Amino acid sequence: MDQNNSTYQQLIKAVPKSLQLFLNVCLILLALILSFLLFKELIEFLKIIIFSKDKGDYKLFLANILLFFLYFEFITMIVKYFKEDYHFPLRYFIYIGITAMIRLIIVEHDHPINTLIYSLIILILIISYFIINITPLERPVRSTLFMKKEK
Repeated sequence: MDQNNSTYQQLIKAVPKSLQLFLNVCLILLALILSFLLFKELIEFLKIIIFSKDKGDYKLFLANILLFFLYFEFITMIVKYFKEDYHFPLRYFIYIGITAMIRLIIVEHDHPINTLIYSLIILILIISYFIINITPLERPVRSTLFMKKEK
């Protein structure tokens, strides 16, 4: 019975560690793919700047810049994940959301209602970022009034 309990305890400890290892390997692969795409986008910038005969296509260039920042933010988020002991900071998701919505407004601004909705989404993301910044990082100590009394 004791050996079964010991094996069970070892299994309980091994499963989360192996899943964490799998997650870490997948995130490293994703970071490498995103780094490649970031470098590819940098090459696209150079092509647009050096070889573009039509200097008036600023929308394409701006969309590429924002796509570059999206790759950059995802890579930064993965780095933060490893630096902060396997935790994704919520504010990076908000940064990515704001950047993605701005890119969407720049690229697809033909329909005014959609642009208004995208702008409202950006406002909601900014308000949520503000709420995250004013919320304390540590949970406050619970008052004795709200603690359950032991019987």
